[in-house]
Amino acid sequence: MKWLLTIIVVLQTYGALGQGSFQNLDFESANLTPIASGQPGVEVPITLALPGWSAELGNSPVTQVWQNDFSLGAPSIDILGPNWNSPPQIIDGYYSVVLQAGLAGGVTPETASLWQNGTIPAGTESLEFKAWDSGGITPPLVSFAGDNLSLFVLSSGVSPSGQTYNVYGANIAPYADQTGQLEFTAAVGNVAGVGGIEMDDISFSTTAVPEPNSIVLTGIGGLIFAWYRRRLRCR
Repeated sequence: MKWLLTIIVVLQTYGALGQGSFQNLDFESANLTPIASGQPGVEVPITLALPGWSAELGNSPVTQVWQNDFSLGAPSIDILGPNWNSPPQIIDGYYSVVLQAGLAGGVTPETASLWQNGTIPAGTESLEFKAWDSGGITPPLVSFAGDNLSLFVLSSGVSPSGQTYNVYGANIAPYADQTGQLEFTAAVGNVAGVGGIEMDDISFSTTAVPEPNSIVLTGIGGLIFAWYRRRLRCR
């Protein structure tokens, strides 16, 4: 009888782990040593910079990200904070994340992606996050369980540090209580092949996303993303 109870407990534990909820959606769980003002940035393990998240440049997994620094045209993942006083400023809290699409080797366009697996809370109507973009690119391309989501601009704001941003939303109600991969991707968006998207405060809401005529859609961006992924897989 004891062995049967043990098996049941193990199966329940395994099931609970498999349905684990999303974590560190505001990027405030970083475990990083502060960098003194004026000192150069450093590369740090993604496990310390972005607990709960995985990342990829093109099709290559990321093990290190830049803390308080950017690449010069090459694709990279960057975390700004806790001591950061240069543009772009922190959007909220102590940390914000930047996805930099770019040209690998100065030639090949590569995306920058950030994702994690989890369960959309039951009753969720929308996904929301704050973002600021540079380099002439649109907001990040967002997908859940492999399906591209259409983004809408819900509002705009200015952070306490003075950083401007948009609040983006997507209808995610069809996926409520489902488990899958939530992914944010920046794709090259200008002639020079350089562009960055600063992100913060990802959240799930029980409020439905309004869809007025003035919204900004990312359907075309989804097609571009699919094209990039196919191209990268064919290399």
